Amino acid sequence: MDSLTDEQKRRYARHVVLPEIGARGQEKLLACSALVIGAGGLGSAALAYLAAAGVGRVGIVESDRVELSNLQRQILFETADIGRAKAQAAYDRIHEVNPDCAVEIFEKRLDENNARELVRGFDIVLDGSDNFATRFAISDACRQEKKPLVSAAISGFSAQLATFKPYLGAPHPCYRCLVPGLPEREITCAQEGIIGPLAGMLGSMQALEAIKELLGIGQSLSGFVVVVDALSMHVRKVGLLRDSACSACA
Repeated sequence: MDSLTDEQKRRYARHVVLPEIGARGQEKLLACSALVIGAGGLGSAALAYLAAAGVGRVGIVESDRVELSNLQRQILFETADIGRAKAQAAYDRIHEVNPDCAVEIFEKRLDENNARELVRGFDIVLDGSDNFATRFAISDACRQEKKPLVSAAISGFSAQLATFKPYLGAPHPCYRCLVPGLPEREITCAQEGIIGPLAGMLGSMQALEAIKELLGIGQSLSGFVVVVDALSMHVRKVGLLRDSACSACA
């Protein structure tokens, strides 16, 4: 017998009728938690869909404030939010989307010193950060704490998506198997630009992969990278091998 309330049965009706989810799966989602690093273009879409899907608890790691230039792609925010802390604004919007979802906010930057503490209390982590140092810190912490990591990155009209579960051992790679070290020169999104809908597309895909991982359904993206060229709408899914010389997981 399921424990969903009548209101929850109506709210999640389109999930409950899916054989892969059903009432049991929805109950599981309501008991699960997800940590989202960054409430920017990727994180905004991911957070909205995780909350709407009924993930019971989400955490938001974000230290920035809403700026006018964010509104072109960061769909959790509106003009009235300019100047507000992103984490606080996201907290308010998520509660409007779904009061079932408990929200924890961490108004700080994630780094190698606090990453393990932050990811430890959640079932899955979604990386929506915009720099390699943070991505490496997240990857290392998730590997050490045995947390699945759904990572996405976007630049211009290009994007990539992958899931990392190196704690399962070979053949599962980690993020450092894909990007071994810091690039000599890192170009910011302010310099290169981002087409807005692509951020929403990849953030939604992150939420989808996170839900699949939490429920144990479908094929995991661990061991693969999805590469998107939005100008041609060419989407490729390519294999990613565990690097036998990886500095982290070898």
